[in-house]
Amino acid sequence: MIFTNRHLKYGLRIVALTGLALSYIIGSLSANAQERPYPNKLARMVTSLGVGSGADSMTRVVAEQLTRRLNQSFIVDARPGVAGNIAAEFVAKAPPDGYTLFMSSLAANAINASYFKTLNYDLRKDFVPISKFAHIANGLFVGPGMQANTLADLTALAKASPGKYSCASSGAGGLLHMTCEMYKKVAGIDLLHVPYKSSVIFLPELTVGSITMVLDNIPLYVPLVKAGKMKALAVTTTARSPVLPDVPTAIESGFQMDARGLFGLLAPAGTPPQIVQLLNREVVAILSEKDLRDKLLQQGIEVESSTPDALREMINQEIVKWAQVVKDAGVRAE
Repeated sequence: MIFTNRHLKYGLRIVALTGLALSYIIGSLSANAQERPYPNKLARMVTSLGVGSGADSMTRVVAEQLTRRLNQSFIVDARPGVAGNIAAEFVAKAPPDGYTLFMSSLAANAINASYFKTLNYDLRKDFVPISKFAHIANGLFVGPGMQANTLADLTALAKASPGKYSCASSGAGGLLHMTCEMYKKVAGIDLLHVPYKSSVIFLPELTVGSITMVLDNIPLYVPLVKAGKMKALAVTTTARSPVLPDVPTAIESGFQMDARGLFGLLAPAGTPPQIVQLLNREVVAILSEKDLRDKLLQQGIEVESSTPDALREMINQEIVKWAQVVKDAGVRAE
C-alpha cells in the first residue's frame, strides 16, 4: 500500500483527535478527584503536645483511626513552643478547608488568652470547635519525705512559714504554674514558684524534697505514687480519678479548685459545617470504642467526646476561669 500526503494528513488528524480525547478524559478524572467529598488529600492534626506524652499518644491513635475510617491519611504535626501559641497561630491562619486541624490543650490556650498581653490569634473567634477529646486530672504531689499526708496538712505548714515552701512548674504561665497560683489563692498561702524547662528536670528534686510540691497532670506520677516514691495529697478535679481512687479531691478537702488538662479538636474559623459535622461524627465514634477508652484510662486519661457547641461552651468557661486566676496572681508575660 502506498501512503500519500492525504493518508498522512488523515493519520495526523486521528492522532490529534485521540490526544484531545485523552486530555479530556484525564482532565475529567482530575476534576472528579478534586470534587470527591472531603477528605480527598492528606490532613494534618497540628499540636503543641510533647511527643511521647499521654495526650500526644492519644492524638496519634485518633489520627490513625481517622485514616482507617475515612480512607485518607491524617497525620500528627507537632509544633511545640511559646506555651502552645506557635501551633495555635499556625492553624488559625491556615485555609479553612478541613485539612489543617488543631489538637488543643484547651486549658493552656485558655490561660494564654489572659497571660499574654498580645496574641496573633483569638481562641474564640479564629477557631470552630469539633469535639472534646479527653481530660486529665491534675494532682498535688510531694516527695515521700514531706511531713504532710493531706492537703490540709500541707496548707497548715505553708501558712506557718510563708514563702518557705516551693511549687515547681514546667514554665511560667503554663497550666502547672497557674494551678499553683490557684492553690495559693484559695488556701491563702504564700509559695515560691520555681519554673523549670520540663518535668524531667524537676522530678528528681521533687522526689528528694529539694522542691516541695507540683500540681501536674497525673499520668507521670501514678506509677511513682503506687511505688511509694511520691505522695499524692489531692486531685484538682470535681471527682476522684479512677486511677487514684483513694486520693481525695481538693474540693472534698475544703479547697475550691478545678484545674485539669483538657483536650479538644478545633478547625480554622470558616471551615464548612458539613466537614465539622463529619469530623465530629467520626471522632465521637472513635472515642466510643471501649478498648481505646480502657487503654487510655489506665494512663489516667479520661476520654470524653462532645458536640461542637458543648466544646465551645467549655472553651468560654476555661477562658473566664483562668482570666480570674491570672488577674488574682498579678502575673503576665514579659
